[in-house]
Amino acid sequence: MGRIVALDYGRVRTGIAVTDELQLIASGLTTVDTKELLNFLRKYVQEEKVEKFVVGEPKQMNNLPSESEELIKPFLRTLEGVFPKIPVERQDERFTSKMAFQTMIDSGLNKKQRRDKALVDEISATIILQAYLNRK
Repeated sequence: MGRIVALDYGRVRTGIAVTDELQLIASGLTTVDTKELLNFLRKYVQEEKVEKFVVGEPKQMNNLPSESEELIKPFLRTLEGVFPKIPVERQDERFTSKMAFQTMIDSGLNKKQRRDKALVDEISATIILQAYLNRK
């Protein structure tokens, strides 16, 4: 089995989380500048066996796609073109930023640490991945 890589795709930054090789545990990996994301993923896929990408799917409360989805669609086409043998699935990402922020509070991080948007994105990617694993 290979790892599953989850992406909390954003205009500026993208949070990345991965599973272990048995696909049991979701862990935050890092946050990268979105403009460097494909280069990062190319290198990661060379070093690790990746079975699947899971990309957060931003939705509104009425279940319709949010405005952010329009930013993600071109990226999805590019991702599938660069990695044609690695399937891409989507996972609802509603409330992940709020859940990530609450996780930071619950973990005892101080206000300055909680302002780290990169950390919020990485935790959000982990929440997206865990939600995906829970539905498998």
